[in-house]
Amino acid sequence: MEYRQLGGIRIPILSYGTGTFGGGTEFFKAWGNTQVGEATRLVDQCLDAGVNLFDTANVYSVGAAEQILGQAIEGRRDKLLLSTKATFPMSKEVNDFGSSRLFLLKACEESLRRLGTDHIDIYHMHGFDANTPVDETLKALDHLVSTGKVRYIACSNFSGWHLMKSLSVSERYGWSKYIAHQAYYSLLHRDYEWELMPLAIDQHIGTIVWSPLSSGKLSGKYRRGKPLPKDARVAQGGNPVIGVESDDERLYTIVETLDQISKETGKTVAQVSLNWLLQRPTVVNLIIGARNEEQLKENLGAIGWNLSVDQVKRLDQASETLPAYPYWHQRQFPMLNAAPRLYPSL
Repeated sequence: MEYRQLGGIRIPILSYGTGTFGGGTEFFKAWGNTQVGEATRLVDQCLDAGVNLFDTANVYSVGAAEQILGQAIEGRRDKLLLSTKATFPMSKEVNDFGSSRLFLLKACEESLRRLGTDHIDIYHMHGFDANTPVDETLKALDHLVSTGKVRYIACSNFSGWHLMKSLSVSERYGWSKYIAHQAYYSLLHRDYEWELMPLAIDQHIGTIVWSPLSSGKLSGKYRRGKPLPKDARVAQGGNPVIGVESDDERLYTIVETLDQISKETGKTVAQVSLNWLLQRPTVVNLIIGARNEEQLKENLGAIGWNLSVDQVKRLDQASETLPAYPYWHQRQFPMLNAAPRLYPSL
């Protein structure tokens, strides 16, 4: 297993996402319904492979995923890292969501209890709460760090200005800073490269990628001229990624290029998709999900090898889209260095 630096810790390049644990709501049933026995076996498989970072969230099956993960890791907390999140609604109660001091202190205590631990290694704000002053959120998070309940803080699904303002406020008051941004990024959707990647490069923020296979669309199951798989998360209403019909043609073009490279490398379409992400600037970790041990084994096959520069560029070409303004305008002047360099280390 390869490990990369994130803030003051080193984390594996793959982490295990537990959104499939619990199946507590109709939305999450489409992700999976893993219970404690299977979860324990999956944790065993991850640890054997060096995957010692486990990602969850309080909102996953309304706390059930955290609870199942806590039971699956019982007796071996010292062998792993835990990442969880708060912000999204946990009930219909008027204050049971957001990034206020009131909610965060309560949410953190509840996550600690469900996980059966006294600390969280990486605590993410799951989204940006525009109702709460940024300094209130960060002061509350700094309090959680100073009391030892949280080791590091991070954010997820922020825009560029959300993250930059947060970093500025932390610097101004000497509070704990976000060390990572958990963001959606894949061959199918490369919007992350327009602003968030340059920001992460400039501010030394590590990127943890969620849904790196775009809800399974880059797994090889979706192909031109074939019916959509009925047993997939997308068909069952569990897709967290907004899609439009115009994506389909791009998807099929990308998959056909993935097929070619799959034959060249002897790896699966999914493994090639994941390996491409691991060679992008700022990416320190991919969150992989699996409903069973066989799926997990395939995802683990994405590491220990690298695509060639030519193969990476072919995938870039197949997945390229016109950026939104002002990014298309900036890219007309490469001498100004506004866009990220995608091949510095290749």
